[in-house]
Amino acid sequence: MAKERDTIQDFYELSVNEIMDKRLPLIEKDASIERVFSLLTLNNHIWIVESKGSKKLVGIITEHDILDICSPRKKNSYFGLPDKKSLHFESFEKAGHIMSRNPIRCSQDEKVKDVLDKMIVHRIKRIPVVESEEITGEITLHLLIRTFYALIRTSNEG
Repeated sequence: MAKERDTIQDFYELSVNEIMDKRLPLIEKDASIERVFSLLTLNNHIWIVESKGSKKLVGIITEHDILDICSPRKKNSYFGLPDKKSLHFESFEKAGHIMSRNPIRCSQDEKVKDVLDKMIVHRIKRIPVVESEEITGEITLHLLIRTFYALIRTSNEG
């Protein structure tokens, strides 16, 4: 039991910098909705940056966001069925129109425990790693599971 407790504690104490994924799905906020959908066929989320060549994080689009847009919970009788021009009382031609703004963030020096706490409190599965307003990586629930599993395997082998 002590061995398992130590493994969990070791996991909690890992720094974000040690495990963050630096391969990021990025798109600029002025990108077309067609490009957004194209990227979402490869990833389940996209980080939105200010402009091409910039890493200033301004938002995120997830598969769930698209589901909310394409399948609203209740039909608005005034607009009828949703289409590009009626959703959310505006058109959504650009990534910036549909992104969730100001995502919950973490920094490279935070610990896994802090990130997990944020994920639980905010009910999210991914957090961007941001330094000086620029995205440098991400921590996803899937990455945390893989990291914890690797620690368990290492602990059991040693």
